[in-house]
Amino acid sequence: MILHGLAFIFFISCFLFGMTWLRTGLFNIANVKIKKWLHYLTNTPVKGLLTGSVVTALIHSSSAVMVLTVGLASSGLIPFRQTIGIMLGSNIGTTFTLEMFTLDMKIMIIPSMILGCVLYFFPSHTAKSTGMICLGFGLIFSSIGAIQWLAAPLATHPSVGSYIVEVNEHLLLALILGCILTATIQSSTVVTGVAMGFLAAGSIDLHAGIAIMLGANVGTCITAFIASIGGGAEAKLTAYAHIWLNVIGVALFIPAIPMLASVVHRLAESPEIQLAHASVMFNIICSLIVLPFAHKFAELIERIHPIKKAG
Repeated sequence: MILHGLAFIFFISCFLFGMTWLRTGLFNIANVKIKKWLHYLTNTPVKGLLTGSVVTALIHSSSAVMVLTVGLASSGLIPFRQTIGIMLGSNIGTTFTLEMFTLDMKIMIIPSMILGCVLYFFPSHTAKSTGMICLGFGLIFSSIGAIQWLAAPLATHPSVGSYIVEVNEHLLLALILGCILTATIQSSTVVTGVAMGFLAAGSIDLHAGIAIMLGANVGTCITAFIASIGGGAEAKLTAYAHIWLNVIGVALFIPAIPMLASVVHRLAESPEIQLAHASVMFNIICSLIVLPFAHKFAELIERIHPIKKAG
């Protein structure tokens, strides 16, 4: 059990490290373009949603996009109301990564890591960043396979098994677990990816997996909130809007977990793919519902959190 536990922690760390390298490599290559897109292509909610979706899908991190957005709002480059579309899009874009996790990429792991190691030692900035992308890709998919393999033996241990039973029986506990884990490691993608691993091993059921995913959507708000500390009024309003958006969306979907599970069960056979599809459906539905009322939502946030703006 101790060895399995240590191995599990090790591969979670590798997963996080791989996500960081992948995101950093992609961001290094497209850094200037991403900031320009967020600055110039978000003047309407629809443009903001599309831009936020594309940027998040590119760098595989809604948290990173929200931190960038908070920074742009804090510096006055974009007004608070312009950030609503971006956060709606970032919620959609992050589901691309989960869908990517469901692909069988085992054959590409070793070539990707070898290529990454070679490119990383090139003097060229672009080659080095491409190497980071390849290494991150290899680490992510090797970690996913290891987590799925370790989930079954871990679940057979009495202490872990009893907790998994509780998570399966009490969806609120699963939701809180997803929220706390995401707030701790600051990556909803990693937490949902781990849940997909336990689903693939048959350790947790789909309802619990969806609850963990919903909790992760709330926990991810902590990153933008931390980034807003010390920032101006626009930055704080952006962080508050992100929290309210995700909390309200999750609260509305909690009673619909059985219905969502039933729908995705018809779309795919594998439970981990079903969870990825559930994440896509949840985020798209929530974002499209709010999109026509983006300006009204921004006004509501300004009323709830009346913050004095400098000057």
